[in-house]
Amino acid sequence: MKRFFYLTFALGVLFFTACKSNKKSNPSPVGPDAPGTTLDKIKDSVFLYAKEDYLWYNSLPTYATFNPRSFTGADDITALTNEVNAISQYAINPATSQPYEYYSDGPGEAKYSFIDDGTVSGELNGVHGDFGFAPFYNLVNDLRVKYVYPGSPADLAGIKRGYQITSINGNSSVSYDGPGYGNSTNLNFVINAYSNSNTISMTLKKPDGTTLTVANMNVSTYTVNPVLKDTVFDQGNGHKVGYIVFNSFTSGANADPKLDPVFADFAAQGVTDLVVDLRYNGGGYVSTAEHIDNLIVPSSKSGTLMYNTYYNDILTNGKEVLLKNQWRKDQTTGQDYNYGQFSYSVADNAVNFTKAGSLNVNRVFFIITGSTASASELTINNLRPVMDVQFIGETSYGKPVGFFDIDINKYQMYVPEFYTQNSAGQGGYYGGFTPGTSTYPGVADYDDVTKDFGDPTEGLLAHVLNYVKTGTYAVKTQAIQSVQAKYGTFSMAVQTAAAHKMDQHKFTGMIFNNIKKKK
Repeated sequence: MKRFFYLTFALGVLFFTACKSNKKSNPSPVGPDAPGTTLDKIKDSVFLYAKEDYLWYNSLPTYATFNPRSFTGADDITALTNEVNAISQYAINPATSQPYEYYSDGPGEAKYSFIDDGTVSGELNGVHGDFGFAPFYNLVNDLRVKYVYPGSPADLAGIKRGYQITSINGNSSVSYDGPGYGNSTNLNFVINAYSNSNTISMTLKKPDGTTLTVANMNVSTYTVNPVLKDTVFDQGNGHKVGYIVFNSFTSGANADPKLDPVFADFAAQGVTDLVVDLRYNGGGYVSTAEHIDNLIVPSSKSGTLMYNTYYNDILTNGKEVLLKNQWRKDQTTGQDYNYGQFSYSVADNAVNFTKAGSLNVNRVFFIITGSTASASELTINNLRPVMDVQFIGETSYGKPVGFFDIDINKYQMYVPEFYTQNSAGQGGYYGGFTPGTSTYPGVADYDDVTKDFGDPTEGLLAHVLNYVKTGTYAVKTQAIQSVQAKYGTFSMAVQTAAAHKMDQHKFTGMIFNNIKKKK
């Protein structure tokens, strides 16, 4: 398996040698050959790479009509983001009459595409530089901590999932006032405080009613453990439930050593039912999704088709030109390859299950929310035809497409270049997975952030444990109802919208890092 998504250069992308015109006959060229600044050339590159490699390239207008150099912003990255957003709105999904990349929380913004300064590649290799926690509006007047990474500044400060945040930087006005509830003053304050600052102070209330004060907590670099919790519940009658919280599809070098011992322990303890909690997992590397599927899949399905991958007809027919300027290093062999050396045909990229480990279950429950996206959804979709898959929670993000990174000067561009279908031909879940429907069996319910991961009374996990024990899903717990009465209810749609706003600085996607070489 090739792992070639590591930078071999930071600058110096070749700009469109195939598009050179005869300057003697055209002393004042118009288009990508025209004289311009470095930023102009970067804008040209963004459009021309999309015009070749974007899944929906044939919906894009001509260079002259699009005029990439016309996009501006407060800074370079904002100008480029505005350009990428514009590219994303051309292709229309006939099922919805909206763009495939329509984003209801920000119409005109790309739901999938973005441009980045290299931060994403570092984070997906397991290195974060932040506070190590994420806030979540459980209810209108109830801001909570939804997860904490082990070893992060937040963890070292004693912060845990479920703690209620009552003030930030001395400001206690932190109730939700986002879309439909006000002018977003409080919401924007909270987002800026934890996403755009290097220092934060907070007052938090613990479940026992005591207070934790965190003063001047600083951003720091730490190595992520994407497994936030694992445990086993004995439900009697020969049923043991293995529970794992997996929060990011980091690279195999980071994720596999954390996943493999957990699944080995599940097998050793005789786990019969599996719960994979992906409620906040926005995705990452496809190769890690494949590895988790191979840990979960029944042994009898080893060797059968996991999924197929589909690219646009330029790539499938080997007519790519600009991709030959994109070089990566294979971390196994140390050799450099360019994207033009890889095959984009369906046959060459078919992936089969290869059973890993010794856990052998026939049923898996996935806990999901609107923050469950991309590689998480791929993991789930791959297993649907081969075992009993149950869905617990809220409608997932809806991202059945993926990308590979494209280096443009000091930036990396991510636009959808492929989509996938499982062995039953199922894909295209742009609206996400909605639990409790005929297509996605299970139960819909609110995320319960009042309890820590692995607490058997936590709302979504309680559903699973009750189902394994009795064959029916649990009703909403009294604890959740009492919290709603005290702090003001959210509709599930508003809670999801609030979570999307809070996650706007978080990576969402699936990066293909195992394309096969041409034969």
